[in-house]
Amino acid sequence: MANHKSSVKRIRQTEVRKENNKYYAKTTRNALKALRATTNKEEASTQLPKLTSMLDKLAKKNIIHKKKASNLKSSLVKHVNSL
Repeated sequence: MANHKSSVKRIRQTEVRKENNKYYAKTTRNALKALRATTNKEEASTQLPKLTSMLDKLAKKNIIHKKKASNLKSSLVKHVNSL
């Protein structure tokens, strides 16, 4: 158990941040799956900017690595263009 007030607070903060990060990462994974499953080009074209924005925000907050976000965006653009 933590011996200092500051370490108790740090544990609380970490738990809250972990839950938030899990939520945002899971939401993004679901959106990725939905976009990859789409066969309609118009629908995929409307989803792509929203998903790109989500990935940029996650990379900015260090929830995912910035190069992972870049690789995902690149593969999604290729997918949408191939439809």
